[in-house]
Amino acid sequence: MCALEDERDALAVSPQTTLTEAERQRLLALGADVEGAWHSAGATPATRKRIIRTLIEEIVVRVEDEALDLVIRWAGGDHTPLRVRKNRAGQHRWGTDASVVELVTALARQLPDKAIAAILNRAGKTTGRGNGWTRSRVCVLRNHRGIPPYREGERAERGEVTMEEAAGVLNVSEATVRRLITEQILPATQHCKGAPWGIRADDLDDAKVKQAADARRQRRPPSDNPRQNALSL
Repeated sequence: MCALEDERDALAVSPQTTLTEAERQRLLALGADVEGAWHSAGATPATRKRIIRTLIEEIVVRVEDEALDLVIRWAGGDHTPLRVRKNRAGQHRWGTDASVVELVTALARQLPDKAIAAILNRAGKTTGRGNGWTRSRVCVLRNHRGIPPYREGERAERGEVTMEEAAGVLNVSEATVRRLITEQILPATQHCKGAPWGIRADDLDDAKVKQAADARRQRRPPSDNPRQNALSL
């Protein structure tokens, strides 16, 4: 900070120089290509800082409850207002995306951490640092966000069944249960592709669901071949 102040003071007392017309035109040409200079392969962080110090004269910040109101005063006299949301306590630039946190919150009521990590990876979700998910990383996220772990049997306590359990109750295959869900005959919820379906046990007693399951079982007529064995599904 002291070095910057010394540089500012030195510039303030240094004699002003008069630019030639050629120098002026060259500076104007450089100013018109600031974007090119910024994205140039040879532009270092130090170079970009000098560009910023050249272009920006002042930034006025007003702190509010949930955001920062900024006004950028450019060297040419223009002003740009900005509003930036403040980070909450514990948040930082590497924070996990809010949609991923919401997904983990929902999946934690259905699955243990290892299974959640597998679903997140298949869905292409990453951590705040862009890494893939592991059991331990899901555990860290849960603990940081105060999300309780999955407890064996809690789905049954909520009156939910798995697809395998639903197939057993309806006496059909899991593929048939999936078709009943796809055809919107059996209500079910899924938090993302690859996640388990949430099925309420009470919905399996619905007459429409039972009728559709019975129709699926009886759809294929028995073979006329006496040597063909009948399978009970």
